[in-house]
Amino acid sequence: MVDITHKISTLRVATATAIVKVSKQETIDAVVNNLVPKGNVLEMAKTAGLFAVKNTHLSIPDCHPLPIEFTSVEYKIEDLTIQIIFNVKTVYKTGVEVEAMHGASIVALTMYDMLKPIDKEIEISTIKLINKEGGKSSFKNKFPYAIKAAVFVCSDSIFAGDKEDRSGKIIVEKLDSYGVETTHYEIIPDELEIIQEKTKAFTKDNQLVIFTGGTGLSPRDVTPEALSPILESRIPGIEEAIRDYGQQRMPYAMLSRTVAGTLGKSLVLALPGSTNGARESMDAVFPHVMHVFHILKGKNHDTL
Repeated sequence: MVDITHKISTLRVATATAIVKVSKQETIDAVVNNLVPKGNVLEMAKTAGLFAVKNTHLSIPDCHPLPIEFTSVEYKIEDLTIQIIFNVKTVYKTGVEVEAMHGASIVALTMYDMLKPIDKEIEISTIKLINKEGGKSSFKNKFPYAIKAAVFVCSDSIFAGDKEDRSGKIIVEKLDSYGVETTHYEIIPDELEIIQEKTKAFTKDNQLVIFTGGTGLSPRDVTPEALSPILESRIPGIEEAIRDYGQQRMPYAMLSRTVAGTLGKSLVLALPGSTNGARESMDAVFPHVMHVFHILKGKNHDTL
């Protein structure tokens, strides 16, 4: 199966449909009036669909087991057709569109099985997805301009050439995958004044300024102390999201002093200096965090 461990959970919604077409009005009448010998077709089919949607992963090899937190089945009967409308919701890392289509399919097959003794010419058709929400397409941030970023690696040892940078390169790679242009990449020592100078200088021409390293608890870890006095607005939600995401993956993430805030129209981030810490921090909040640039431009949430 596809690895989804790096994804965040969001509300996922999907609606699918299937159509059952019978060959005579008598069949429709039997369904509506509950006269089918095998029992109540609409209720039995709905029950089958509810069982099926919760077990989709047992039938479709690449589907992930996931919690189904809401399901509804609706019917629209018109002439000789019964339209099945199957709705599914969950809060999870991956979508539920296959689950919705699987549920609609099983409802249709159950109807076929229950109606075949009284109608030999039943057809099932148009099994398709009507709508899905909650994935990447639901949270796209489009900009009429290129988002530019400056990335700084705060490390005495890397600055001295004793170690090779990995976290900064990962951040640059991640930014590129989100369509963000890294205009500047630099390794600097763990010096409070230098961090402040770089922040003030590079927020003038970059919407993003990201520091990696110096967020721990050693005496030389001064990135939070450097940034806190000069940031105009702290954004605790970003900091909390990063720590929560990391804590779910390793027990020491709570010891990182991640910083997020604004200076002018720019977002400033201080992320962990470890390779995994930097990668997971980026996965935790990107690309959704770039929504902040719409807000800083004065747009409200409802018009984006």
